[in-house]
Amino acid sequence: MTLSYIVSGFAVGLLVGLTGVGGGSLMTPLLTLLFGISPTVAVGTDLAFASATKVAGTFAHRFRGNVQWDIVRRLCLGALPAAVAATLVLKYFGGLDDSIAQIIRYSIAGSVMLTVLAILFRTRMQRWMAAHPQYQLEGSRQATATVIAGVVLGTLVTISSIGAGAVGATLLVLLYPKLKPAEIAGTDIAYAVPLTAIAALGHWWIGSINWALLIMLLIGSVPGITLGSLAARAVPDKLLRGLLAVTLTGVAFKLVF
Repeated sequence: MTLSYIVSGFAVGLLVGLTGVGGGSLMTPLLTLLFGISPTVAVGTDLAFASATKVAGTFAHRFRGNVQWDIVRRLCLGALPAAVAATLVLKYFGGLDDSIAQIIRYSIAGSVMLTVLAILFRTRMQRWMAAHPQYQLEGSRQATATVIAGVVLGTLVTISSIGAGAVGATLLVLLYPKLKPAEIAGTDIAYAVPLTAIAALGHWWIGSINWALLIMLLIGSVPGITLGSLAARAVPDKLLRGLLAVTLTGVAFKLVF
């Protein structure tokens, strides 16, 4: 079983390195469906996994000047309190209760489908926003919308561990269409570090993190992400994203039915 966890970490890391998305949306359902781990424990462990792996990415993007810190602050202003509130709700209603686990299972499925939509339609959204500048938010309206987006993401990520990557990046594209792709990626990773860390601490408080499992996933994922990043340019992006979208759709269907 130990080897299976390491191989799973490697496989998910490889896909993340190749496509830039799919970490939480693959890891959490994988732990739930393939290994039979409780949805609550799968979410908590994946959040700890994400907070550890995103730190290195933030340092790299910060070094290259890709992080828009004013946007990060706005997102965190909404996301961090939402993560704390969602944790308190899970604690109050019983994060390890069977009925709550079922709700989390459905939340995971919904988050996976949001990720699929983000993967398939992000480029079209970018083109539409570029063609309709009159719909682009500015000033206080843009700042307020960013905080609200943070609240949505903070709640989604704490409950399902999914949404900080592809969904977060898509919201940034809609709110800040003038950002460069590297700035979208850097900003998305930077705000996700404190969000996943706080959410992971909340799940640790609830008692829903499997630390031995976390270590095995990290052992596999680090070389997987490295290899995937090196091979990314050699594999057609459209093919990879199509396969990822089909896989995630199947995962969401399996989680519900």
